[in-house]
Amino acid sequence: MKDAQILAAVDLGSNSFHLAVARSLDGQVFPLDALREPVRLGAGLSPDKILSADAQDRALDCLARFGQRLRGFEPGQVRAVGTNTFRIAKNISAFVPAAEDALGFPIEVVAGREEARLIYLGVTHSMPPSRARRLVVDIGGGSTECIIGQFYRPLRLESLYMGCVSYTLRFFPDGRVTADGMRRARVAALTELEPVAHEFSPADWSQAVGSSGSARALSQIIGEQNGLEDGVITREGLEGLVDRAVRSGGFEPEDFPQVRPDRVQVLAGGLAIMCSVFEAFGIERMAPAEGAMRQGILYDMLGRASEKDLRGVTVQQFQRRYQVDVVQAQAVERAALAILGDHLCGDDDTARQQLRWAADLHELGLSVAHAGYHKHSAYILRNADMPGFSRAEQDALATLVLGHRGKLGKVAPMLRHPVRRAQIAALRLAALLQRSRHPIEEVPLRLVGCSDARVQVWVDQDWLADHPLTQAALAEEGRQWELIGCELRLDAQSSVGRSDEGVLEAS
Repeated sequence: MKDAQILAAVDLGSNSFHLAVARSLDGQVFPLDALREPVRLGAGLSPDKILSADAQDRALDCLARFGQRLRGFEPGQVRAVGTNTFRIAKNISAFVPAAEDALGFPIEVVAGREEARLIYLGVTHSMPPSRARRLVVDIGGGSTECIIGQFYRPLRLESLYMGCVSYTLRFFPDGRVTADGMRRARVAALTELEPVAHEFSPADWSQAVGSSGSARALSQIIGEQNGLEDGVITREGLEGLVDRAVRSGGFEPEDFPQVRPDRVQVLAGGLAIMCSVFEAFGIERMAPAEGAMRQGILYDMLGRASEKDLRGVTVQQFQRRYQVDVVQAQAVERAALAILGDHLCGDDDTARQQLRWAADLHELGLSVAHAGYHKHSAYILRNADMPGFSRAEQDALATLVLGHRGKLGKVAPMLRHPVRRAQIAALRLAALLQRSRHPIEEVPLRLVGCSDARVQVWVDQDWLADHPLTQAALAEEGRQWELIGCELRLDAQSSVGRSDEGVLEAS
């Protein structure tokens, strides 16, 4: 039996913020504590996607409270994930640093399909194992995720820009529900669903499941109205609830004491979307699920701490998809890690892992064109759906790969960070060494210093004397560093730590 570990997941949704604390033991998570606050961050978005100061203040106040609960946790014990509003707000980059300060931990902004994957992971771990293919629908505050999967493996993932908060504000202002507003909301949702409806037809799944607050609220209300003890959501129940809302002009918290008042406030938008999901996907009955993204984050953290880290699987899949020369990638990876060494990054395993992945994927763009292939590689890494990776992780990989050859000015902002500067220097030198595509057993270079003004590299003088082409390439590399005001100093020595007179400098 493995030792228990305490983990925490922070789910920063467009409607609610959640904190889940759990104990992990033998591959399972056992809940210890949970906090939820109806921040309604998505309600603070202006028509031009600017997050209001009031919404930011609500979020920061909540995160400060979450941060108090997380005091004493180590960085590896906590993962915070931002979803749709964090993805689309134009001023989010200015807000995130303050949010991270309030929480006390980094915040990852994940792509829509990565959000869908985490949701599916949480839902499937909350339900009994089944061979049946499940359709999971999660109506959030700003987006709706749709997944088909079997066991713990998602097979289709989609994230659509429609949520209970955004639709309530758009079609049901001041909480007023009219027949015309409901019709327009359902048409808008069907328009979003139409391009993907063929991928979620009833022939492709046998059980429909609804997760998160909207589905649970609808399950509770419909169950009580129709005497359904299992809480199943039916098409008839949804249409009956629509008729009731239109007749009464909206939903009032006192009419639904079993549902939280803040959930009732956005119920109309969630109802309209759910009706359209039933229509587009041919659903007749849907079971509610307890699991959600925060549980998925916890289980994903367990995977990252084991050999099951999905990010490694994604890297291998990308190598196959883009026909990467794996032998060359492995040679560059070994050389880059050897050049980087240990003392520049200390015990920063994340920096070394990023360097591994960057080396593994630096030639993706060759599948597009040889000219400027590093730019194609960076574009793919920055914009593709990469299961397991956050947007920040993809951006970091893309920048490392973009900077592995050519002019350094294009990655100048990253070079201000000492670890990033060392990573880029190591990857550039590794790619330069392996240009012949013949793996080098004993890497003849080592980074021995990396500052704003100088990158200092030890080089085996005997090896260098026998490789004049590499010597010329290193001189050109020195000129590239000079263009950004940094000296690449190459100390030709017979062994690390024993200096000779000779220094190869760019001329």
